[in-house]
Amino acid sequence: MSENTVRPAVRSARGSARLAVAGLGLAGAAYALRAVWDIRLAVAGEPASGPPNQGEGRHRPLNALEDSYHLVSTAGSFLTLVCAALFIGWLGRMRDNARALSGERPRYAGIWVYAAWFVPIANLWIPRGIVADIHHKSAPDRKLPVVVNVWWALWLLGMVTGLGLMYDGDTDDLIARAYNGVTTLLVADLAVVGAAVAGILMVRALTAVQRVYIDDQLRTPSGDPLKEIVRVFDRD
Repeated sequence: MSENTVRPAVRSARGSARLAVAGLGLAGAAYALRAVWDIRLAVAGEPASGPPNQGEGRHRPLNALEDSYHLVSTAGSFLTLVCAALFIGWLGRMRDNARALSGERPRYAGIWVYAAWFVPIANLWIPRGIVADIHHKSAPDRKLPVVVNVWWALWLLGMVTGLGLMYDGDTDDLIARAYNGVTTLLVADLAVVGAAVAGILMVRALTAVQRVYIDDQLRTPSGDPLKEIVRVFDRD
């Protein structure tokens, strides 16, 4: 692929990286707050009337602590969706840049940037594979940062222990779990908080590495910047 067809496609990922970092921070804070409410429920103990979901479609009235847990859970779900949108936006920008830098097609089709998180079994490895492929094509002479594997391991731990693969109930079921077995919920919450922190470090590290290689390709053999490409690159 020629220079003229590759280089104009390169765009700064700094803006999308900042948004992704903000989204990860908010999601991590939301799950840290949920962990606090899990502990509060466990300490308070289940009421004599039993769990909120009484079975056979019957639900008892919630107490104040349970009502507030619903609010915390809803806020966490909303912030997680915001985080996912911002993170995927960053991932797509980085993927496009990696393709432009290497002149090679990505390992995974573009639809996987979105679908990989939801397709069973595939969501165990493809999201990490997309990140690893971005790094390899952006910086082929550098090893994959350790923080990528830390981020993915913590994310999988959060899913398996309480968020996705082994949990399909509603908030009332989470309240019952907090009353009767809070440990797995806390492990899930703290794993997601850890994944958010590792994700922030990963976003910053990969964006910085890619920027170095973009800067290298935005120069002519004489070392002078290609002004038009720089203008496109700095648009953010």
